[in-house]
Amino acid sequence: MPLDPEIAAYLETQKHQPPRASLDIAATRERLRQSAALAGPPPTVHRIENLVLAGYLRARQYWSAASPALPLLVYFHGGRFISGDLDSHDTICRMLALAAGCCVLAVDYRLAPEHRFPAAAEDAALSVEWALGQGIRVAVAGDSAGANLAAGAALGHRGGALRSQLLIYPMIDATCSLPSYTAFAEGYGPGAADMRRGWREYLPAGADPRDPVASPLFATDTEGGAPASVVSAEYDTLRDEGEAYARKLGVNARRYPGTIHGFFTMPGILQVARDAMHEAAEFVKGHW
Repeated sequence: MPLDPEIAAYLETQKHQPPRASLDIAATRERLRQSAALAGPPPTVHRIENLVLAGYLRARQYWSAASPALPLLVYFHGGRFISGDLDSHDTICRMLALAAGCCVLAVDYRLAPEHRFPAAAEDAALSVEWALGQGIRVAVAGDSAGANLAAGAALGHRGGALRSQLLIYPMIDATCSLPSYTAFAEGYGPGAADMRRGWREYLPAGADPRDPVASPLFATDTEGGAPASVVSAEYDTLRDEGEAYARKLGVNARRYPGTIHGFFTMPGILQVARDAMHEAAEFVKGHW
């Protein structure tokens, strides 16, 4: 299918931007902060609280309503393991809380290259343990690198501990070897060089790219995992690994035709992102 017209128009506005892979870490992080505007105006939620877990891990909790019994969706932001924070995905977390009728716990996990693998995975595991310790229903979600962390947390909590896992174009194969890496290497937003750069900054020298803690695609046992929804984008270097992981989980990926990596976080300018947000929230709601 051709590019979604709204996405094609967005890509036109990006033609004169320097390639992401050419930016230093500070500029990479600032670019993602600026792109938060593409989510649109932040909706009002009932309550927001900033937290510190285990004495160091920053998080932000959003309540969609006053009820003390709201279930909790732990959300891990994208950013190729090297960028993103509580503010870059603030509007997305607000929207998910309202649409899914829950609390959302956004996790400000440690970023590379200052904190290489397995720091982010450890932070994800800690935050999910904290959530489960609250005695309420818990699910996990994330986009891109954040979906990697959500998938890893779900693998570590099989057997019914989690209600669901929402994986939005997950970045879960450090070998970067599947065909979509070549097919959509450039020209469609974040491309092959950008993803490889993220892995290069995240994994320490000598790390095994097939380690399932880093690359959940290579997990050998997914039995008993939480019900999953895997979102993929047609024109995305990560498309094939996300869809391969969906098959491993025994589900069909929800591929959005005409879309690119990152589209989910652009509901302020893309109708398809608003549709995807609604469908993602319905999936989460259906498994509380």
